[in-house]
Amino acid sequence: MKFFEMLFNDPIVFYSAIGLVMLFGIGAFYIYYFIKHIQQDS
Repeated sequence: MKFFEMLFNDPIVFYSAIGLVMLFGIGAFYIYYFIKHIQQDS
């Protein structure tokens, strides 16, 4: 697949993909964290 070839050969695309994965991971953690604490508060 052309996308995976580009992902592993081009460092700019690779670092951007890592940044997006980290961003979504942090976002998912905060969503989980706030939902958990809102349910415990009720």
